[in-house]
Amino acid sequence: MATTGRVTLPIEQGMDDQLPGILSRLGADAVRNSDGTWLPEITPQLGVKVYETYFPARGNQEFALAHLDARPRFNLMSERVTAPSAEPLAIDIMKGYYTLQVEPDQGDYQRWWEVIDRTTGEVVPVEGWSVKGEGSDVTVTIAEPVAFHVYTVSFLSWQVWDSTQMYNYTTNNWENDPTRMREIGYDVRHPEAWEFMTSSLRTWCEERPEVNVVRFTTFFYHFTLVFNDLGKEKYVDWFGYSASVSPLAMDAFEAEYGYKRRAEDFIDEDYYDNSFRVPSKVFRDWIDFQSRFVCARVKELVDIVHEFDKEALMFLGDTWMGTEPYGKYFAETGMDGVVGSVGSAATCRMISDIPGVKYTEGRFLPYFFPDVFKPGGDPLGEANESWLQARRAISRKPLDRIGYGGYLSLAVQFPDFMARIEQIANEFRSIHEVGHGHLAERSTIRIGMLNAWGELRSWQTHMVAHALWYKQIYSYLGVLESLAGLPFDLQFVSFEDALNGRLDDLDVVLNVGAAGTAFSGGDTWLDPELQGVLRRFVGNGGGLIGIGEPTAVLKGGAYFQLSDVLGVDKELGFSQSTDRYPVETHEHFITGDLKGALDVGEGAGDIFATTTDTAILRLQNRSDELAANQAGEGRGVYIAGLPYSHDNARLLHRAIYWAAGREADFDHQWIPSNPGVEVAVFEQAGKALVMNNLTEAASTTLTGRTSGLEGDGEIRELQLDLEPMESRWIDLA
Repeated sequence: MATTGRVTLPIEQGMDDQLPGILSRLGADAVRNSDGTWLPEITPQLGVKVYETYFPARGNQEFALAHLDARPRFNLMSERVTAPSAEPLAIDIMKGYYTLQVEPDQGDYQRWWEVIDRTTGEVVPVEGWSVKGEGSDVTVTIAEPVAFHVYTVSFLSWQVWDSTQMYNYTTNNWENDPTRMREIGYDVRHPEAWEFMTSSLRTWCEERPEVNVVRFTTFFYHFTLVFNDLGKEKYVDWFGYSASVSPLAMDAFEAEYGYKRRAEDFIDEDYYDNSFRVPSKVFRDWIDFQSRFVCARVKELVDIVHEFDKEALMFLGDTWMGTEPYGKYFAETGMDGVVGSVGSAATCRMISDIPGVKYTEGRFLPYFFPDVFKPGGDPLGEANESWLQARRAISRKPLDRIGYGGYLSLAVQFPDFMARIEQIANEFRSIHEVGHGHLAERSTIRIGMLNAWGELRSWQTHMVAHALWYKQIYSYLGVLESLAGLPFDLQFVSFEDALNGRLDDLDVVLNVGAAGTAFSGGDTWLDPELQGVLRRFVGNGGGLIGIGEPTAVLKGGAYFQLSDVLGVDKELGFSQSTDRYPVETHEHFITGDLKGALDVGEGAGDIFATTTDTAILRLQNRSDELAANQAGEGRGVYIAGLPYSHDNARLLHRAIYWAAGREADFDHQWIPSNPGVEVAVFEQAGKALVMNNLTEAASTTLTGRTSGLEGDGEIRELQLDLEPMESRWIDLA
């Protein structure tokens, strides 16, 4: 088995004597620096590939300070303030914001700022308000407010401290290091900034012949990350475009699209066009506009890198807006690879499934930062958790490479952790070696995730700040997490795609999320044509799985517009006088491996069967948590929520087979009897990877065909006893 390759390790100065031994032990064939560290002089002598971090839009304070008009900007909104009378109302627009990070941009404020009466939604005319103060001390006064109406100020602001560098600065206590400074960024739209970016990159490449890979971290526009007046995160949206604004960009947009973007188009009533909102045409236009511009500029930088025979690698994070890897323009950049932070199976697939690049790389957790690598920290526990999540996804669609970030000097103080990542590296390499470069076999059942975003946000639904846990999303994000390690080819389909015939290529469609969100669909479901497309799809033999509040919008006496297909609806209080007599069905294919109660997370609450033909598979407090329904030639399945767990992943696996009408095929799919164990079948290699996803020993029975998932192979049954977290290769025949 290979013991070298496919691993990138962060290195730093001051460890020359240790580095060769560590690299040999881990089998690392590439090294990199991190934000705030520098490659040691010994690097060219290590005999490995060299990555170096590069920041096109920050890092040179001399240029930044000399061109303060080139700083990036935010669109922000003040706090909501109630007018206590009709007397002039003064609003401190920076209240609640961190003055070291943002500062109001008062240039042409009458054009770019807006004062809005939030009670009526009306914009207060420019002549009705005035601005006083400078710097971070700015007040907007409304001359004649309506008493007891609520007002806000939407304002353009400078970014005076780069958001990511601020995070690294505070996390690593750089305030105690006199060599560190708070970095200012610069906007690529500014002509002098762009000239500086291209010329400095060329110089940088010339001066570093030993560097093989330019690791762009990342490009031009940071996701929306705003801090409060205590220096803590105030607003985080990993998909947010509110920091991609400038007068130059907005003028160019107006010239191309024929209409002006208002401040409110970005503020969006304080929701900032986050990905949970059903995207407006205006927001879609902005994403397309910025993505075309950014990707075109990125291509120019990539071309410079290639002139020096170096590879260009993009970090999927930080200033990544406009380089959405599943967007229309990313492949045109010529980027060689993408590296991203792996916080779950879903984020792993988000990286490994990216089309149009030569390789993908996952940066595993934990980062070698002092928030974990300190007395009382548990880096070993975090490493195990991260690997068990990622391994499920890697077994289905492997990353090409893995690595870590941060400070190696911290990690080596934890020998158990170092031993574990050595094991992880070898286990990762084995998937590539034994699988002979082939993907694990997938079921022939074709499934699609139906929402407003479609392909653009593949493997990114229900995320707020990457893989962080949020109460409002974990019951839905678990669907993606489950699918990331299941043997299905998942497509992401927009409502527009559905109207254009895309469902013809699918067997089962999933609609997942809370009412009103982009993922459930909101008012989109008021379209009779869309409803008709889904009903026809199911009526002709397809399957629909709804989770949470699918197809939800109140109209025509139904809340779930496809309640007739799903067999359930949600009680809003309007029909509670109707008597219902729910009866639970205790035996069903979908619940065949479910022992005890079903975990639906937060649940959707007050779900009832719309017909006596609906099979209620789990009933809790007289609310249907799981239901199955025959609809024409097809089938509907309803689940009130699906946080990730081994049991829930198995439940979803079964639900897909039942919805597709293929339950008879399930038993011979190399499905372990223990849901805590999963199997990836590499039929071309004649082998299967059995993975114990538990931190305790597990026993399981496997039944499958010697030919793989399907075919006419002999049925074989195995009994296996597995160590905690063990993975084991077995022969199919």
